Amino acid sequence: MREKTTTTWRERLAAPLTWHVVGFSVLLVTLIVLATRFALDWAAIRSSSSDAFASKQVELKAMEIQTVPLRGLDRRVAETRDQIKTFYTDRIPANYSSFATRISELQIKSGVRMTRINYAQGKPGSDLTEIFADASITGDYAQIMHFVNSLERDKIFFVVKQMGLTGQQGGLVNLRLQVSTWMRNAAAAASGLPQAAPPGKSQPAAPPSAAPAGSPADGAAPAGAARTAAAPAAAAPAAAAGEGE
Repeated sequence: MREKTTTTWRERLAAPLTWHVVGFSVLLVTLIVLATRFALDWAAIRSSSSDAFASKQVELKAMEIQTVPLRGLDRRVAETRDQIKTFYTDRIPANYSSFATRISELQIKSGVRMTRINYAQGKPGSDLTEIFADASITGDYAQIMHFVNSLERDKIFFVVKQMGLTGQQGGLVNLRLQVSTWMRNAAAAASGLPQAAPPGKSQPAAPPSAAPAGSPADGAAPAGAARTAAAPAAAAPAAAAGEGE
């Protein structure tokens, strides 16, 4: 009986069906292990991909916000160039006579009396050259303020750099006024105005002879000397008329 049982187990172990069952079991266990590992890896990959995708979305949004100011930049550059061109055309004087005449007109309109005015120019910039005007003005306070306000609001681009009241007598106030405007480099070079330091620094001495304020004779000033104008109120209309010619 015992020998028969032993023979039966040996036969079963040697049978192909037994080895097929064993192989199938091993393959099934291996498949389960691999499927479990694949599921865990897939979950980790999906989680990592979601985090990376969210991070990329945040970066994209940040880049969109940063590039907002650059949108339409070419159009804004063209508009800025047009505005600069319009400013140069409308507010930058074409020559010395144009702004000298305008100062004389504002002097007459406000009622002040300009006793002296020196013109000089600074070093040329990339496009424009600064023109300095150093004037002595007499009038009552209201007239002087009206003249200064007219300069600041005028179509020609005037910038008041310095003002100083130097005295008062008989209701009249004496004002030392330093004003700047700008001209294109070619027009400034052709005006004959001498080079000078900005207002507040040493100014070139006035020449012995004086010319009327707003005189159209652009080249009349001696070389190396600032243009000087002795401009009583009675002489200003004639100067303005000469500039118009």
